[in-house]
Amino acid sequence: MLWADRPLPDAIRAAAAAGFDAVECHWPYDTAPADVRVALDETGLRMVGLNTARGDVAADEFGLSAVPGRQVAARAAVDQALDYAAALGARHVHVMAGNANGPDAEAAFLATLSYACDHPARDGRAILIEPLNRVDAPEYFLRDTAQAEAILDRLAHPALRIMLDCYHVGRTEGDPLPVLSRLLPKVGHIQFAAVPDRGPPDHGDLDYGRVFKGIAALGWTAPLGAEYRPGPDTDATLGWMAAFRDDACHGHPQSRTPR
Repeated sequence: MLWADRPLPDAIRAAAAAGFDAVECHWPYDTAPADVRVALDETGLRMVGLNTARGDVAADEFGLSAVPGRQVAARAAVDQALDYAAALGARHVHVMAGNANGPDAEAAFLATLSYACDHPARDGRAILIEPLNRVDAPEYFLRDTAQAEAILDRLAHPALRIMLDCYHVGRTEGDPLPVLSRLLPKVGHIQFAAVPDRGPPDHGDLDYGRVFKGIAALGWTAPLGAEYRPGPDTDATLGWMAAFRDDACHGHPQSRTPR
């Protein structure tokens, strides 16, 4: 989402120049992994994670894993994502559920997640699922953290974790800190953006100075993903980094998501 006007390798270089410690990406598959690897090696940044493919974007698909009848394509997307993650050394793969609902969707999602967790190419990587708020993604299968936790409990696989975006939780459930406090052992990655406009975290309904201090107090030391909409000039939105760096995870407030 940051520096989305640039090719992925150049977005990585921009993140390094801006002072980020790590990066993550949504769907990198139009870029050769070797080109991304060059940018990572050049900058010294690590790739935290990436998403499985959306599917047929023209048909409004937003992930495949919970979509009945799309199981073959969903498994192919898992294969693709794990191979790409291995080429970059990325430690997380977010398996996107897609727009679906009902028992058949749940069965499809559980089957795809089991396939991902037991995949021979997983090689220690965490498999993430992410609830999305109903305002931005009204048809998305995974709608809140309670549903995500139930899926983790149902599968009981140590590789499966929740990707908890403070923005989505803020839109759906309110203050993310009580949710994080309860779910932290089941969380694999944390992201953030302002509520409700999904802009940079220096405004809005959530006080991110308080949120970042709270996350640090819980003992979280991994990067946090700055997944927000920056408008036309990403660099002009980065004042929050200096303001919040000391609050967030003992000085590690940032990975971010270029498209």
